Amino acid sequence: LIHLFAVNALINPCQLSCRPRDSRLYGVDQARTLVSEGMSSFRQGQVKKSIELFDEAEKEEPRFTPLLWQRGISYYYCDDFRRAREQFRIDVKVNPLDVEEIVWEIASALRVDPNSFPVPNSLSLPPNQKDRRPIMAAVYKLFRGEAREAELASAGHNTGKASDEFYSLFYLGLYAEAKQENSKAEQYLKQSVRTQYAQGLGKADYMTAVAKVHCQLRGW
Repeated sequence: LIHLFAVNALINPCQLSCRPRDSRLYGVDQARTLVSEGMSSFRQGQVKKSIELFDEAEKEEPRFTPLLWQRGISYYYCDDFRRAREQFRIDVKVNPLDVEEIVWEIASALRVDPNSFPVPNSLSLPPNQKDRRPIMAAVYKLFRGEAREAELASAGHNTGKASDEFYSLFYLGLYAEAKQENSKAEQYLKQSVRTQYAQGLGKADYMTAVAKVHCQLRGW
């Protein structure tokens, strides 16, 4: 997913340093603060509030719009799949190699029509491009209908990386739910939040928080 501070590349530093300052924050600084608050609200399960804060960040600094992947995820958990898809599509125009946003766009489409798989007109990587992370390459292939669940499950266990175990289980759960296989989704998601990565070094990873909020919202 696109890192928030990539917005720095869009802004002339002189424009910021020359801006008059007082006790209030302006522009990018304020927008960053609002995005941080939105992420914190989401982590606490306050999904609607997170959207409000992300919206405020966008109003403060419109150039943040294609960087607000967090808002796309919040839309997903408010069952606003149309807006979720729109956000992810805007984001991928800026970063066409972002596999996770492509996957979330496909998941959002499947929640609207679980029978439309593979999803027609869904996002995809540019020709001859692939994610350098083996686990995300496996996730991408699954959501594109080019691989089986067993292949992603195997990838999550064979790399020896704790984060790969989490990500394989998390995206297997997201995939299963998008296809209305809720019992399977529950099993995968609950396993993902119990992984060593989610319980330890990955606690600061926003996606482990997403997995936990997912389970909370579903009553798992």
